[in-house]
Amino acid sequence: MTNRLLVSILIWLCVVGTTLAQTPARFTLQATVTDTLGTKLNGATVMLQTVKDSVLTNYGRSVETGVFTLKGIRRGTYLLKITYVGMMPLSQTISFETEPTLDLGTIKLKPIAKELYEVVVKTARAPLTIRGDTVEYDTRAFKVPVGSTVEDLLRKLPGVMVDRDGNIRAQGQEVKRVTVDGKQFFGDDPKAATKNLQAEAISKVQVFSDKTEQAKLTGVDDGKKEKTLNLELKEEFKKGGFGKITAAGGPATNLSERGEVRGNYNKFDKKQQFAVIGLANNTNQTGLSWADYQDFRGSNSFNGNDNADFGFSGGGNVIYFGGSDDDENTSIPISGGSRGRGLSNNAAGGANYNYDTKNTKISSNYYFSRTRLFTNSLSRVSNFLPNDTLNTFTTSNQVNQATSHRISFRLEQQLDSMSTLIFISNNRYNIANANLNNLRDAFRSRTPTEQTQNTTINNREANSLASINSLIYRLKFKKKGRSFAASVGYQINASDGTLDLTATTDFPTSASLVDQRLNQRQLTNSNVSQYKFSLLFVEPLQKRLFLESFYNFSLRYDNVDRDVLNRENSMNRIDSLSRYFTNTYLFNRLGTSLRWNNKGLNISAGGAVQQFRLNGQYATDQTAPTLNRIDRIFTTFIPNVSVNVDLQNNKYLYGGYSVRVQPPSSRDLQPLVDNSNPLYVTVGNADLLPALTHSANVGYNYFNPGTFTNFYGGLSYGYNINQIVYAQTIDVQTLITRTVPRNISGGQNFSYYSYVSFPLKKTKATLDLGGNLNFGKLITPINGRDNITNTTNYNANLRLNLTPAEWLTFYGNANVNVGNARYSINASQNAQTVNTSYNADLNVKIPGEIFVSTTYNYQLYQNKRFGFNQVVPIWNASIYRLFGKAKKTEVRLSGYDLLNRNINVSQYAGANAVSSESTITLARYFMLGVSYNMRGIKASVRRGNGFD
Repeated sequence: MTNRLLVSILIWLCVVGTTLAQTPARFTLQATVTDTLGTKLNGATVMLQTVKDSVLTNYGRSVETGVFTLKGIRRGTYLLKITYVGMMPLSQTISFETEPTLDLGTIKLKPIAKELYEVVVKTARAPLTIRGDTVEYDTRAFKVPVGSTVEDLLRKLPGVMVDRDGNIRAQGQEVKRVTVDGKQFFGDDPKAATKNLQAEAISKVQVFSDKTEQAKLTGVDDGKKEKTLNLELKEEFKKGGFGKITAAGGPATNLSERGEVRGNYNKFDKKQQFAVIGLANNTNQTGLSWADYQDFRGSNSFNGNDNADFGFSGGGNVIYFGGSDDDENTSIPISGGSRGRGLSNNAAGGANYNYDTKNTKISSNYYFSRTRLFTNSLSRVSNFLPNDTLNTFTTSNQVNQATSHRISFRLEQQLDSMSTLIFISNNRYNIANANLNNLRDAFRSRTPTEQTQNTTINNREANSLASINSLIYRLKFKKKGRSFAASVGYQINASDGTLDLTATTDFPTSASLVDQRLNQRQLTNSNVSQYKFSLLFVEPLQKRLFLESFYNFSLRYDNVDRDVLNRENSMNRIDSLSRYFTNTYLFNRLGTSLRWNNKGLNISAGGAVQQFRLNGQYATDQTAPTLNRIDRIFTTFIPNVSVNVDLQNNKYLYGGYSVRVQPPSSRDLQPLVDNSNPLYVTVGNADLLPALTHSANVGYNYFNPGTFTNFYGGLSYGYNINQIVYAQTIDVQTLITRTVPRNISGGQNFSYYSYVSFPLKKTKATLDLGGNLNFGKLITPINGRDNITNTTNYNANLRLNLTPAEWLTFYGNANVNVGNARYSINASQNAQTVNTSYNADLNVKIPGEIFVSTTYNYQLYQNKRFGFNQVVPIWNASIYRLFGKAKKTEVRLSGYDLLNRNINVSQYAGANAVSSESTITLARYFMLGVSYNMRGIKASVRRGNGFD
């Protein structure tokens, strides 16, 4: 089957699905809803369900006159349900036979008596209830196969959109938080719950606009709303133990048999949760899947209130401080849905314990992982000179092995009704080694025969330790709106590494240069420690006016000792490459703002004064008689303005202006020479200043709860002062590039985005359209001249969701991304990159209780200027069946990359370079697997199973 035929099939499926979804309506239903006194009821929820199985087929809301209209109803008998807050739900059977419009006249709803309320809620629960911008779904009315994930369930819900990567939008806004029974689930990543909790465990789904964590803590509404999705569990899923074990294997392909085994066991009650997990595979699953992660950590592992760096209300990240590119993540690695690049062998395991009561919450875990990764890559990089181009072709082979131990602990203690104490500790210890072999050919376009050739062998060993600790105290006063918070923190990043570098560089004969031979051992010991302290106080000045004040303190110590030895000369020290470097970075910030909140209008304006003080010293060695000193002070005023307007009827307008300050990373500040790539040498700059970004944005959200049409759009602009860029000097004879970080002002970025989603056929088909436009400007010095790179990026996306029946689902997606880069110093090298993808996901149940799941992903990477044209079609498929009375055992046959075309491809155009890379990765293989689920599930169609 050719690629063109596969694309044609995908387009044909989308066209046919859309045509079927737009079948003309046959009948119309209308009526007027009032109370017993004849008052028109605005916003009453109206639903039509099938009599046979109570499937929701149509829905709507009454308008201000109390009138509602439902269109596109097929011939038949239905159950009509009408609900309104405080009123007795109405339920009656109606039929559509001959008349095109059925007018029920006036329908009167009776008030609910208090003594009858509980009975009414339990016996007349509506499948869909709307209260303002809050929508509650009864999952019994939305038929999804038992065994489906929550993500599959959400795709069925009107007004909810889930993209291929699992990102959720509801009522026109991105879902920022998912809670389970009202408790926050895995921090700020909603996908952690929706990708692995089973839909059969959920009794109802609630979507609403919640206050930000900052607003909850201070008691002051900051006007910002975060869309929250709450999942209410069924009683039988709130207690007990469960587990799952899976083993699969396949014949030899790509030089090795494929196999994987994973298992977990979980036991929890209302107060405690315990979990153990283990996995081993050679299928490129380098970390836990989302499902395994959820089972392992438990629903109480993360909570809010963890932000220890106080600032302007509602987030407003005006400063980033305390991290560097040397930092490594202390959290458990998650592999998500990617099969990664290269070929890897992996093993991991751990244990988790949570304790949760009204006043005390404890979360703790230990996790071990080991990965051995093999990569074989071919890349091309074109760097632009004023009147020429430097082209570098690299063939790379790497073997990387990493072993890590991670321990985390979190305690939240409610001291009394007004105060809370939180302690957080995340720790990581890594052991890593890597072997890298590179072969590089570099030449200028004008003299392609005069090449610089380099062969490099790097053998690296490193041990690293990281520990991040915070203690937070929060206090609310009896006076409404008054609050206080304080935090202290300590962080350490320590590493000790050895690099053996062997390199040979042959220069062009015309250069009359002596070829370079390197045989070095580089010993680097680095220690970065940081102490932090913050205060926050909120005082109500009037009923609607509040004063928010904060103070931040941070003290960071950097200590780096790097010795470079010549292995060919009795390990003599090379002073020109060795450095001893110490640095003290002191930061103070004091700020305040006023907030006004009245009738949907929320305005905040304030500012902060912050000062960075840099004191450092460096030399070739710590025993040097004289140390070079660095003494810098950088003081800045930081303004912050935000406006949020609730326009009523689910319409929101927002905007703001802020300044973000980012100090240089410790690596950029270190005056070290890194020649591990002899053709690309980097040098640090101890004189760097913090970078400032002035940002302004405006946006609009709209949601129609009657038609479930969503729209959102916005504009943003950023201007950079003292932006940290990497100036390049390219030697036209040796073709060696040397870079050094510098501060340059003038870079800027502008972006526009918009999105609309609407049902083509209610409960059956939804169409999503979106796109964005981005303009960027970056200034980079090249051989003493400022190269201005102007980039323009366009993105368009179309998505079709078809869920016509329980036994069939189809998801189609098309995405086009076009990037243009224009260079001031060499316009002839202007380039355009095009990345296009088409995706299809089909799941169907066939006779004999057999289920088929297949996905197809067609990706096209193009750069006509450099003749790059790479097509990657990936087709996965599986067939499976559940066995046993309780359907606890699943047998599955899966095929991955059936066309045997998988390769990892990337391309980029920006700054002063265009690059592309292709990496051999895991290609076609087959697996036969058996899974045993202790809880037991029923036969079902499940989206994307087997392709995590």
